[in-house]
Amino acid sequence: MDFDFSDDQESLRDAVRRWVDKGFGFERRHGIAKAGGATRAVWGELAELGLCGLVVPEAHGGMGFGAVEAMVVAEELGRGLVNAPYAAGALMAPVLLAEAPAAVQAAWLPGIASGEALVVPALQERASRHRWQRVAVRARAAGDSWLLDGAKCVVPAGDEADAFIVSARHAGADDAEAGLGLFLVKRADARVVGYATQDGARAADLHLAATPAVLLQAEGAATLARAIDVGSAAVCAEAVGLMDRLVGITVDYMNTRKQFGTTLASFQALRHRIADVKMQLELGRSMSYFATLKLGEAPAARQRAVAQARVQLGQSMRYVGQQCIQLHGGIGCTDEYVASHYFKRLTMLEMTLGDTLHHLGEVSARMQDTAGVFA
Repeated sequence: MDFDFSDDQESLRDAVRRWVDKGFGFERRHGIAKAGGATRAVWGELAELGLCGLVVPEAHGGMGFGAVEAMVVAEELGRGLVNAPYAAGALMAPVLLAEAPAAVQAAWLPGIASGEALVVPALQERASRHRWQRVAVRARAAGDSWLLDGAKCVVPAGDEADAFIVSARHAGADDAEAGLGLFLVKRADARVVGYATQDGARAADLHLAATPAVLLQAEGAATLARAIDVGSAAVCAEAVGLMDRLVGITVDYMNTRKQFGTTLASFQALRHRIADVKMQLELGRSMSYFATLKLGEAPAARQRAVAQARVQLGQSMRYVGQQCIQLHGGIGCTDEYVASHYFKRLTMLEMTLGDTLHHLGEVSARMQDTAGVFA
């Protein structure tokens, strides 16, 4: 199997990396975080690079690229610690709109591609515990339109978005996949309570009370599952970029910081620790590739592969983040030093779209092979 990137993919990587190096240094990132984490301006700059329309079909003004290109971009944005809702707005939203009526697609996809519109998924509920099937928000028909009642929480960049794609139930029990629909809600029609997150970005709680909505798909469980897997693969890719840069920062620190008259890198015990860190990084990288390449498979194979990748990435993120901070010593915990921000972002990512324990349960539920032991 050929794991080399094509010339176009390498050009895409270089373009994103050049923008990060030139226009999104740590000083700017730190300033955005201290100011509350608003990133709509950053979203506009990503749109100027064509990144917001990366996976939007060409018929709607996008580039029509696939999963590998999305992985390349997410990895570079992670390496640059870019705190914009890229996975939610540019990767998951087009998937959730893919089965919507043609008029709705024509109304929103071109705006997403151009960066004029920011549409984010509003999927998480306080009682769901990462189970996307468990939805308590209710949808009821009102003539030719729909009304939603309930609440969603931790919606990425929720108070900056123009609209939300909300999972809501029009029939069935809270845990059933049947009767689970997808709806589009404009921000002006809902009550949105925004707040800063620990990683320097923003999120919001969405309160719905007879809120008007547009039906995207009456039975949206399959589309929702695919969008979550696409988002999880992007989490994996972003984590690889974050870990790769954090390891580089740590190695540079070990090569310059002196203790007992010699650099930290000269101590054998610390060299062994950084070797273990590098091993976890490469394990995470390989599983990120695995998840991305499996996005085109049948749902069962795709979901199992993504869950397996998230388990490994969760372990890698925690290990790499903790070890790199410890190798820095006290300075690694300070807000003025870049390594602490990489650690905080890795910690947030490990819990995004399901934490490691949740995905371990998903892997366990999908392990049907017995190796002949119980045959």
